[in-house]
Amino acid sequence: MEKSIDSFVEYLKEEFQLEDQDLRTYSPLTLAYIGDSIFDLVIRTLLVKHGNCPPQKLHERASKLVKASAQAEMIENLMPVLSEEEITIYKRGRNAKSYTKAKNATVADYRKATGLEALMGYLYLKEDTKRIIELIKTGLDMAESQKKKGQEQA
Repeated sequence: MEKSIDSFVEYLKEEFQLEDQDLRTYSPLTLAYIGDSIFDLVIRTLLVKHGNCPPQKLHERASKLVKASAQAEMIENLMPVLSEEEITIYKRGRNAKSYTKAKNATVADYRKATGLEALMGYLYLKEDTKRIIELIKTGLDMAESQKKKGQEQA
């Protein structure tokens, strides 16, 4: 999968004559803008690749994973495995002054989710799709592990 996404990005750059930009100059909200779509695309791809399913079911499953509270939990779990550079990007996104708020999220969760999306956008524009997939997989695995522990304790 990594190779095909990287090929896609290379092809996109070629066809539209896009030049590399200094990602450090991008606003964290711009990074979050593209990162939101990348995160959503990876989650939707995972769900669809698990098998054919009615779109409403897919939407319900995706919504549980991409909502701000789930993203906030994921980034909290991922903090120990992030590099210093990734933590810096995350914090820039988390601390950015956004003029919007998620309908069903706390301000803290929304800001953490924005930080995660900024990190995803940064990694995508940096063409480090392997790291995007690694982080999302780790985050989903950690969430599943926590869910199982909670069920065992109940």
